[in-house]
Amino acid sequence: MSEEPPRLEVEGLVRRFAGREVVGGVSFAIPAGQVTCLLGPSGCGKSTTLRMIAGVDMQDEGRILADGRLVCDTVFRVPPERRAIGLMFQDFALFPHLSVADNVAFGLPRTSPDRAARVDALLERVSLSGFGAKFPHELSGGEQQRVALVRALAPRPRILLMDEPFSGLDERLRDGIRDDTLALLKEEGAAVLLVTHEPHEAMRMADEILLMRAGRIVQRGAPYNLYNAPVDRAAAAFFSDINVLKGRVQGALTGTPFGDFLTPGLPDATGVDIVIRPQHLKIDFDRNGRGPHPTTSEGTPARAFVERARFLGRESLVEFRLEEGGAGLKASVPGVFLPRPGTAMWLMLRRDRCLVFPSDG
Repeated sequence: MSEEPPRLEVEGLVRRFAGREVVGGVSFAIPAGQVTCLLGPSGCGKSTTLRMIAGVDMQDEGRILADGRLVCDTVFRVPPERRAIGLMFQDFALFPHLSVADNVAFGLPRTSPDRAARVDALLERVSLSGFGAKFPHELSGGEQQRVALVRALAPRPRILLMDEPFSGLDERLRDGIRDDTLALLKEEGAAVLLVTHEPHEAMRMADEILLMRAGRIVQRGAPYNLYNAPVDRAAAAFFSDINVLKGRVQGALTGTPFGDFLTPGLPDATGVDIVIRPQHLKIDFDRNGRGPHPTTSEGTPARAFVERARFLGRESLVEFRLEEGGAGLKASVPGVFLPRPGTAMWLMLRRDRCLVFPSDG
Protein backbone atom coordinates (compact mmCIF):
# COMPACT_ATOMS: atom_id res chain seq x y z
CA MET A 1 0.00 0.00 0.00
CA SER A 2 1.43 3.35 -1.00
CA GLU A 3 2.01 5.99 1.66
CA GLU A 4 -0.35 8.96 1.69
CA PRO A 5 1.21 12.15 0.34
CA PRO A 6 1.55 15.15 2.67
CA ARG A 7 -1.57 17.26 2.98
CA LEU A 8 0.53 20.32 2.06
CA GLU A 9 3.87 20.22 0.26
CA VAL A 10 5.99 23.23 -0.66
CA GLU A 11 8.99 22.76 -2.94
CA GLY A 12 11.67 25.38 -3.53
CA LEU A 13 9.53 28.51 -3.22
CA VAL A 14 11.32 31.70 -4.27
CA ARG A 15 9.90 35.21 -4.24
CA ARG A 16 11.66 38.38 -5.34
CA PHE A 17 10.62 42.01 -5.01
CA ALA A 18 12.49 44.64 -7.03
CA GLY A 19 15.29 42.15 -7.64
CA ARG A 20 15.67 41.35 -3.93
CA GLU A 21 15.05 37.76 -2.84
CA VAL A 22 12.71 37.80 0.17
CA VAL A 23 11.97 34.05 0.13
CA GLY A 24 14.80 31.82 -1.01
CA GLY A 25 14.17 28.15 -1.78
CA VAL A 26 11.72 27.31 1.02
CA SER A 27 10.63 23.65 1.15
CA PHE A 28 8.58 21.71 3.70
CA ALA A 29 5.70 19.26 4.03
CA ILE A 30 2.82 19.03 6.53
CA PRO A 31 0.81 15.82 7.03
CA ALA A 32 -2.84 15.78 8.06
CA GLY A 33 -3.42 16.65 11.71
CA GLN A 34 -0.05 18.35 12.23
CA VAL A 35 0.50 21.92 13.37
CA THR A 36 3.65 23.41 11.86
CA CYS A 37 4.87 26.84 12.93
CA LEU A 38 6.83 29.06 10.58
CA LEU A 39 8.76 31.08 13.14
CA GLY A 40 11.06 34.04 12.65
CA PRO A 41 11.55 37.77 13.16
CA SER A 42 9.48 40.38 11.35
CA GLY A 43 10.53 40.78 7.73
CA CYS A 44 12.07 37.32 7.33
CA GLY A 45 9.58 36.15 4.66
CA LYS A 46 7.06 34.19 6.76
CA SER A 47 3.92 36.00 5.66
CA THR A 48 5.10 36.15 2.05
CA THR A 49 5.44 32.36 2.11
CA LEU A 50 1.94 32.01 3.54
CA ARG A 51 0.51 34.38 0.91
CA MET A 52 2.00 32.29 -1.89
CA ILE A 53 0.43 29.14 -0.45
CA ALA A 54 -2.91 30.92 -0.13
CA GLY A 55 -2.69 32.05 -3.75
CA VAL A 56 -2.81 35.80 -3.14
CA ASP A 57 0.83 36.16 -4.20
CA MET A 58 2.68 34.35 -6.99
CA GLN A 59 6.05 32.68 -6.56
CA ASP A 60 8.93 33.25 -8.96
CA GLU A 61 10.16 29.68 -8.59
CA GLY A 62 8.96 26.46 -6.99
CA ARG A 63 5.64 24.69 -6.65
CA ILE A 64 2.89 23.94 -4.14
CA LEU A 65 1.00 20.64 -3.84
CA ALA A 66 -2.04 19.59 -1.81
CA ASP A 67 -2.58 15.86 -1.24
CA GLY A 68 0.00 15.20 -3.95
CA ARG A 69 -1.80 17.29 -6.56
CA LEU A 70 -0.29 20.40 -8.10
CA VAL A 71 -1.87 23.60 -6.84
CA CYS A 72 0.54 26.11 -8.29
CA ASP A 73 3.85 26.44 -10.09
CA THR A 74 5.17 29.24 -12.27
CA VAL A 75 2.82 28.29 -15.14
CA PHE A 76 -0.20 26.49 -13.66
CA ARG A 77 -2.26 28.11 -10.91
CA VAL A 78 -5.43 27.05 -9.12
CA PRO A 79 -7.36 30.21 -8.10
CA PRO A 80 -7.31 30.96 -4.35
CA GLU A 81 -11.02 30.29 -3.89
CA ARG A 82 -10.66 26.77 -5.30
CA ARG A 83 -7.72 25.63 -3.17
CA ALA A 84 -9.81 24.36 -0.20
CA ILE A 85 -7.46 26.28 2.08
CA GLY A 86 -8.76 28.04 5.18
CA LEU A 87 -7.30 31.42 6.11
CA MET A 88 -7.12 33.18 9.47
CA PHE A 89 -5.38 36.53 9.86
CA GLN A 90 -4.32 38.66 12.82
CA ASP A 91 -7.10 41.25 12.33
CA PHE A 92 -9.74 38.45 12.27
CA ALA A 93 -11.37 40.12 9.17
CA LEU A 94 -14.93 39.46 10.35
CA PHE A 95 -17.69 40.99 8.26
CA PRO A 96 -19.08 43.80 10.43
CA HIS A 97 -22.51 43.79 8.77
CA LEU A 98 -23.05 40.05 9.32
CA SER A 99 -24.07 38.35 12.55
CA VAL A 100 -21.77 35.88 14.26
CA ALA A 101 -23.73 32.96 12.82
CA ASP A 102 -23.66 34.42 9.32
CA ASN A 103 -19.92 35.06 9.61
CA VAL A 104 -19.31 31.43 10.56
CA ALA A 105 -21.62 30.18 7.80
CA PHE A 106 -20.12 32.43 5.13
CA GLY A 107 -17.97 29.71 3.50
CA LEU A 108 -20.63 27.00 3.64
CA PRO A 109 -22.92 26.22 0.66
CA ARG A 110 -26.30 27.86 1.18
CA THR A 111 -28.03 24.65 0.12
CA SER A 112 -26.14 22.46 2.60
CA PRO A 113 -28.69 20.64 4.82
CA ASP A 114 -26.39 20.69 7.85
CA ARG A 115 -25.34 24.34 7.50
CA ALA A 116 -27.10 25.59 10.64
CA ALA A 117 -26.09 22.49 12.63
CA ARG A 118 -22.43 22.96 11.69
CA VAL A 119 -22.51 26.61 12.79
CA ASP A 120 -24.20 25.76 16.10
CA ALA A 121 -21.77 22.91 16.81
CA LEU A 122 -18.72 25.05 16.18
CA LEU A 123 -19.98 27.95 18.28
CA GLU A 124 -20.69 25.54 21.11
CA ARG A 125 -17.21 24.06 20.73
CA VAL A 126 -15.65 27.48 21.42
CA SER A 127 -18.09 28.37 24.22
CA LEU A 128 -20.08 30.86 22.14
CA SER A 129 -23.47 29.18 22.17
CA GLY A 130 -26.16 31.86 22.12
CA PHE A 131 -23.86 34.39 20.40
CA GLY A 132 -25.12 33.67 16.89
CA ALA A 133 -27.35 36.76 16.65
CA LYS A 134 -24.67 39.16 17.92
CA PHE A 135 -22.52 41.30 15.66
CA PRO A 136 -18.70 41.52 15.72
CA HIS A 137 -18.64 44.96 17.39
CA GLU A 138 -20.54 43.49 20.33
CA LEU A 139 -17.79 40.94 21.04
CA SER A 140 -14.53 41.14 22.95
CA GLY A 141 -11.24 40.57 21.16
CA GLY A 142 -11.04 37.00 22.44
CA GLU A 143 -14.58 36.27 21.29
CA GLN A 144 -13.87 37.73 17.85
CA GLN A 145 -10.77 35.53 17.60
CA ARG A 146 -12.84 32.42 18.32
CA VAL A 147 -15.45 33.40 15.75
CA ALA A 148 -12.70 33.92 13.15
CA LEU A 149 -11.28 30.49 13.98
CA VAL A 150 -14.53 28.58 13.57
CA ARG A 151 -15.39 30.56 10.42
CA ALA A 152 -12.11 29.34 8.92
CA LEU A 153 -12.84 25.76 10.02
CA ALA A 154 -16.53 25.66 9.08
CA PRO A 155 -16.00 24.44 5.46
CA ARG A 156 -13.70 21.69 6.82
CA PRO A 157 -10.59 22.85 4.94
CA ARG A 158 -7.92 20.24 4.49
CA ILE A 159 -5.28 22.95 5.02
CA LEU A 160 -5.51 25.94 7.39
CA LEU A 161 -3.16 28.93 7.21
CA MET A 162 -2.93 31.19 10.27
CA ASP A 163 -1.01 34.48 10.13
CA GLU A 164 -0.18 35.85 13.60
CA PRO A 165 -3.75 35.03 14.74
CA PHE A 166 -3.21 35.85 18.43
CA SER A 167 -1.13 39.02 18.19
CA GLY A 168 -4.12 41.33 18.68
CA LEU A 169 -5.16 39.74 21.97
CA ASP A 170 -4.43 40.86 25.49
CA GLU A 171 -1.46 38.86 26.77
CA ARG A 172 -3.39 37.40 29.71
CA LEU A 173 -5.93 35.87 27.31
CA ARG A 174 -3.52 34.34 24.85
CA ASP A 175 -2.46 31.12 26.53
CA GLY A 176 -6.01 29.96 27.23
CA ILE A 177 -7.19 30.81 23.72
CA ARG A 178 -4.13 29.15 22.18
CA ASP A 179 -4.86 25.96 24.11
CA ASP A 180 -8.53 25.98 23.08
CA THR A 181 -7.53 26.64 19.46
CA LEU A 182 -5.00 23.82 19.45
CA ALA A 183 -7.56 21.36 20.82
CA LEU A 184 -10.07 22.32 18.12
CA LEU A 185 -7.46 22.15 15.35
CA LYS A 186 -6.45 18.65 16.43
CA GLU A 187 -10.10 17.63 16.54
CA GLU A 188 -10.71 18.87 12.99
CA GLY A 189 -7.59 17.13 11.62
CA ALA A 190 -6.49 19.82 9.16
CA ALA A 191 -2.85 20.38 8.24
CA VAL A 192 -2.07 23.72 9.90
CA LEU A 193 0.62 26.26 9.03
CA LEU A 194 0.88 28.89 11.75
CA VAL A 195 3.02 31.96 11.10
CA THR A 196 4.34 33.69 14.22
CA HIS A 197 7.27 35.74 15.48
CA GLU A 198 6.75 34.59 19.09
CA PRO A 199 8.87 31.60 20.20
CA HIS A 200 6.58 30.95 23.18
CA GLU A 201 3.60 30.61 20.86
CA ALA A 202 5.46 28.25 18.54
CA MET A 203 6.69 26.13 21.44
CA ARG A 204 3.18 25.93 22.90
CA MET A 205 1.34 25.02 19.70
CA ALA A 206 3.65 23.36 17.20
CA ASP A 207 4.36 19.74 16.44
CA GLU A 208 7.17 21.02 14.22
CA ILE A 209 8.88 24.42 14.05
CA LEU A 210 10.47 25.84 10.91
CA LEU A 211 12.87 28.57 12.02
CA MET A 212 13.18 31.17 9.29
CA ARG A 213 15.79 33.88 8.83
CA ALA A 214 16.38 36.21 5.88
CA GLY A 215 14.01 34.27 3.63
CA ARG A 216 15.39 30.80 4.35
CA ILE A 217 14.62 27.98 6.77
CA VAL A 218 17.73 27.62 8.92
CA GLN A 219 16.49 24.83 11.22
CA ARG A 220 13.47 22.57 11.56
CA GLY A 221 12.33 20.05 14.12
CA ALA A 222 10.29 19.47 17.26
CA PRO A 223 10.20 22.39 19.73
CA TYR A 224 12.33 20.47 22.24
CA ASN A 225 15.07 19.88 19.69
CA LEU A 226 15.23 23.48 18.45
CA TYR A 227 15.41 24.81 21.99
CA ASN A 228 18.02 22.36 23.26
CA ALA A 229 20.09 21.89 20.10
CA PRO A 230 19.98 25.21 18.21
CA VAL A 231 21.89 25.35 14.95
CA ASP A 232 23.79 28.52 15.87
CA ARG A 233 24.03 31.31 18.42
CA ALA A 234 21.31 33.38 16.74
CA ALA A 235 18.90 30.44 16.90
CA ALA A 236 19.65 29.97 20.61
CA ALA A 237 19.07 33.68 21.27
CA PHE A 238 15.75 33.65 19.41
CA PHE A 239 14.21 31.26 21.94
CA SER A 240 15.46 32.85 25.17
CA ASP A 241 17.92 35.22 26.80
CA ILE A 242 21.47 33.90 26.59
CA ASN A 243 24.84 34.57 28.15
CA VAL A 244 27.86 34.50 25.86
CA LEU A 245 31.46 33.84 26.89
CA LYS A 246 33.97 34.58 24.16
CA GLY A 247 37.28 32.83 23.75
CA ARG A 248 39.82 31.46 21.27
CA VAL A 249 40.79 27.89 20.57
CA GLN A 250 44.22 26.74 21.62
CA GLY A 251 45.04 23.07 21.29
CA ALA A 252 41.36 22.00 21.04
CA LEU A 253 40.61 23.92 24.25
CA THR A 254 39.03 27.33 24.84
CA GLY A 255 39.88 29.09 28.08
CA THR A 256 37.22 30.96 30.10
CA PRO A 257 36.89 32.27 33.67
CA PHE A 258 35.10 28.94 34.32
CA GLY A 259 38.04 26.86 33.14
CA ASP A 260 38.81 25.25 29.79
CA PHE A 261 36.13 23.98 27.43
CA LEU A 262 36.71 21.21 24.93
CA THR A 263 36.40 22.65 21.42
CA PRO A 264 37.76 19.89 19.14
CA GLY A 265 37.78 20.19 15.38
CA LEU A 266 38.42 23.95 15.34
CA PRO A 267 41.78 25.39 14.28
CA ASP A 268 43.85 27.26 16.80
CA ALA A 269 42.97 30.96 17.17
CA THR A 270 39.38 30.36 16.01
CA GLY A 271 36.97 32.59 17.91
CA VAL A 272 34.37 30.69 19.94
CA ASP A 273 31.09 31.66 21.59
CA ILE A 274 30.14 29.58 24.62
CA VAL A 275 26.42 30.09 25.23
CA ILE A 276 24.58 29.42 28.49
CA ARG A 277 20.98 30.31 29.33
CA PRO A 278 20.33 32.27 32.56
CA GLN A 279 18.48 29.38 34.22
CA HIS A 280 21.53 27.15 33.86
CA LEU A 281 23.87 29.36 35.89
CA LYS A 282 24.29 28.25 39.50
CA ILE A 283 24.95 30.73 42.29
CA ASP A 284 26.82 30.24 45.57
CA PHE A 285 27.62 32.77 48.29
CA ASP A 286 31.19 34.01 48.62
CA ARG A 287 31.91 32.59 52.06
CA ASN A 288 35.68 32.78 51.73
CA GLY A 289 36.18 36.39 50.74
CA ARG A 290 38.77 36.53 47.98
CA GLY A 291 40.12 33.11 48.79
CA PRO A 292 39.94 30.24 46.28
CA HIS A 293 36.65 28.43 45.85
CA PRO A 294 36.97 24.69 45.35
CA THR A 295 36.43 23.26 41.89
CA THR A 296 33.24 21.19 41.72
CA SER A 297 31.77 18.62 39.37
CA GLU A 298 30.29 21.57 37.48
CA GLY A 299 33.79 22.83 36.65
CA THR A 300 35.68 25.85 37.93
CA PRO A 301 33.53 28.49 39.67
CA ALA A 302 34.12 32.14 38.80
CA ARG A 303 33.80 35.08 41.17
CA ALA A 304 31.36 37.82 40.20
CA PHE A 305 29.67 40.89 41.64
CA VAL A 306 25.96 41.66 41.60
CA GLU A 307 25.08 44.66 39.43
CA ARG A 308 21.30 44.51 39.66
CA ALA A 309 18.54 42.15 40.81
CA ARG A 310 14.88 42.26 39.79
CA PHE A 311 11.87 40.22 40.88
CA LEU A 312 9.80 39.14 37.83
CA GLY A 313 6.99 37.23 39.53
CA ARG A 314 7.85 33.55 39.25
CA GLU A 315 11.59 34.18 39.29
CA SER A 316 14.29 36.73 39.97
CA LEU A 317 16.81 37.92 37.42
CA VAL A 318 20.24 38.76 38.77
CA GLU A 319 22.83 40.56 36.65
CA PHE A 320 26.52 39.96 37.42
CA ARG A 321 29.90 41.26 36.31
CA LEU A 322 32.70 38.67 36.32
CA GLU A 323 35.77 39.58 38.31
CA GLU A 324 38.01 37.99 35.68
CA GLY A 325 37.55 39.56 32.26
CA GLY A 326 34.59 41.75 33.23
CA ALA A 327 31.93 39.92 31.17
CA GLY A 328 28.32 40.52 32.12
CA LEU A 329 26.14 37.50 32.90
CA LYS A 330 22.49 37.04 33.88
CA ALA A 331 21.15 34.31 36.15
CA SER A 332 17.50 33.47 36.76
CA VAL A 333 16.53 32.08 40.15
CA PRO A 334 13.11 30.67 41.09
CA GLY A 335 11.20 32.77 43.60
CA VAL A 336 12.53 35.85 45.36
CA PHE A 337 16.30 36.36 45.35
CA LEU A 338 17.42 40.00 45.50
CA PRO A 339 21.05 40.35 46.62
CA ARG A 340 22.35 43.88 46.94
CA PRO A 341 24.47 45.46 44.19
CA GLY A 342 28.15 44.91 44.85
CA THR A 343 27.62 41.56 46.62
CA ALA A 344 30.39 39.09 45.72
CA MET A 345 29.21 35.61 44.72
CA TRP A 346 30.46 32.51 42.95
CA LEU A 347 28.94 31.39 39.67
CA MET A 348 29.05 27.91 38.19
CA LEU A 349 28.00 26.73 34.75
CA ARG A 350 26.01 23.62 34.01
CA ARG A 351 28.43 22.35 31.42
CA ASP A 352 25.95 19.82 30.06
CA ARG A 353 23.76 22.80 29.13
CA CYS A 354 26.45 24.91 27.49
CA LEU A 355 26.35 25.39 23.72
CA VAL A 356 29.56 26.00 21.76
CA PHE A 357 29.57 27.77 18.38
CA PRO A 358 32.28 29.31 16.20
CA SER A 359 32.11 33.06 16.72
CA ASP A 360 30.40 35.06 13.97
CA GLY A 361 32.39 38.16 14.74
